[in-house]
Amino acid sequence: VKFVTGANVGVDPAFCLKDMHAKFDSVLLTVGATKPRDLPAKGREFKGIHFAMEFLTKNTKALLQDSQGRLKKHDGTYVTARGKNVVVIGGGDTGADCIGTSLRHGCKSIINFELLDKPPADRAEDTPWPEWPRMLRTDYAHEEAIARFGGDPRTYCILTKEFLGDEEGNVCGIKTVLVRWEKVLGGRPKLVELPGTEKIVPADLVLLSMGFLGPEESILSQLKLETDERSNIAAPYGEYKTSVEGVFAAGDCRRGQSLVVWAINEGRGAAAQIDKYLRASMAAHI
Repeated sequence: VKFVTGANVGVDPAFCLKDMHAKFDSVLLTVGATKPRDLPAKGREFKGIHFAMEFLTKNTKALLQDSQGRLKKHDGTYVTARGKNVVVIGGGDTGADCIGTSLRHGCKSIINFELLDKPPADRAEDTPWPEWPRMLRTDYAHEEAIARFGGDPRTYCILTKEFLGDEEGNVCGIKTVLVRWEKVLGGRPKLVELPGTEKIVPADLVLLSMGFLGPEESILSQLKLETDERSNIAAPYGEYKTSVEGVFAAGDCRRGQSLVVWAINEGRGAAAQIDKYLRASMAAHI
């Protein structure tokens, strides 16, 4: 077994997927689902608007230590929330981590925009057991924000209409409006803006945490892999075979953003299927 570090597969010419596919008998893709969902509102180009993972990853790297326990030198390009009005758009674990990191930096204020309505305190009727319950959860970061600023940072049913900027091209605010969700018989709920609820929220740093849209395009395009309706690599669970002979996929790049226990499960399952595939290939050549 050979581990190759610092390999940007699909981007670095030295690790071209086409070449790897030609060189090896089988290739397993476990590249995650790291393509972030963007928010193409007016003013998106202003400085100070970042994807959540860019913010979190750069901050983590800035805290890496060497073998003597000293902070490694970094290029200083990590994003700081110190003294800033921070707005996190979107929730989930990633959004909570953005809140927690901003608090540790010493942000001036923190607000979390949620487009959906506030979940109930107990299990919602539309998610009966054994489904994952839709209910209000207060994570560590929310508790820290409440302790510091005296209130829950989350604002529900709020829509971003436009990003506002200053003369130097930095984001300085967000134009918002409150919304409600109207039920549609036999269809998806309809988003309705509430007149008279427009508001400008101060924002020096905006972090986009609205989920992911599957693996990076560079991975898919090099092998022309087929995708499913959610932009993940198409490979049936339990088989893990993609549309390209000898190429398998497992984990988030196949099923979408999920838990590490699923990654472990699919990694083991894919290994078994690849072993079966290679044995069959060898038998065919005897």
